[in-house]
Amino acid sequence: MRSIKKNADPFGTASFRMELFFDLSLDLLCVAGFDGFFKKVNPALKKVLGYSDEELYSRSINTFVHPDDQSHTSRSREALVAGMPLMNFENRYLSRDGNVLWFSWTSVPDQEQQLVYAIAKNVTHQKKIEEERNLLIAKLTRSNKQLKELTFTTSHDLRSPVNNLLSLFSLINAGGMEKSEMSEFIDLMQVSTEGLKSTLDGYLDHMSQREAAAVPLAPVELHSTLKKVVHSIRSLIDTSKTQIRTDFSEAATVNFNAGYLESIFLNLLTNSIKYAKPGIIPQISIHSRLGSGGTQLVFSDNGIGFDTDKVGDRLFGFGETFHSHADSKGIGLYLVHSHITALGGKIDLDSKPGEGAQFTMSFKD
Repeated sequence: MRSIKKNADPFGTASFRMELFFDLSLDLLCVAGFDGFFKKVNPALKKVLGYSDEELYSRSINTFVHPDDQSHTSRSREALVAGMPLMNFENRYLSRDGNVLWFSWTSVPDQEQQLVYAIAKNVTHQKKIEEERNLLIAKLTRSNKQLKELTFTTSHDLRSPVNNLLSLFSLINAGGMEKSEMSEFIDLMQVSTEGLKSTLDGYLDHMSQREAAAVPLAPVELHSTLKKVVHSIRSLIDTSKTQIRTDFSEAATVNFNAGYLESIFLNLLTNSIKYAKPGIIPQISIHSRLGSGGTQLVFSDNGIGFDTDKVGDRLFGFGETFHSHADSKGIGLYLVHSHITALGGKIDLDSKPGEGAQFTMSFKD
């Protein structure tokens, strides 16, 4: 009986076994030279890339790499040539049919032969899942931000109309009204209540629209929008004897969002009344003009003003307050700035302590 040596090779030569392993492996294998060209590519990698042998061996490896990844791929190849192995190095390749493929490489250099032995995993599917997850997280983050903004906006912007209604009720409860006066107050309450409902509906519609698409833009009438806001805070205006002068002759409309413009008017008006000089009747001027970049709205008052040097970039920050008023929440100017800039516009302030404030809002046409 013929004996078999312990280390006998039943598969033939070592070279044949390595060639078989190279050709049959489902992983993506290659041998590359320090010169940046493929020397040997296994069938699995050829199939994924889709190029012919002639294309793979005649072109520099970097020409197959996605343009955005070529620079850092070259730097990593330089590290390999210097003798540093690469582990889990990821980059993108372009297949012959134009698809973007993500590979995760483990590469080892052979300094003596000036060759690089590399194995890759096709992680394109994982990358797509990761991208979809990141998009979902970004969408949820935006939705959460929008819900927070809605909460801040509604809680802040609805305080004035509600206070207006409460003032009307207090006057009615005081008694001593004539029948004609009672009828007038009922009409005012109806207008205020309808305005309150309209504001709430507007916020809800706006949230639905933001979920579906971008914030809708349309020509918005300045006079009618301001009138609607003034009605909602009529009691506050009358009690404070505030005087409002308007001039919209140069531009009667702005290309904007109606709900946003109502919030801007509401916050600027109530701020001017809230921060009026003690013993001085609040005077507010609102006018439109056509600037070099488009329509502008200028809102000014004779209130206590701001120390702009001291306030600096915090002026429109969330929760920032600059006066010791009991009702200061630091939300009004934040919302005004947010509404303007969200739709491509900008807002500037010109003010000094004791000299009132002037806000210039520029709208994107």
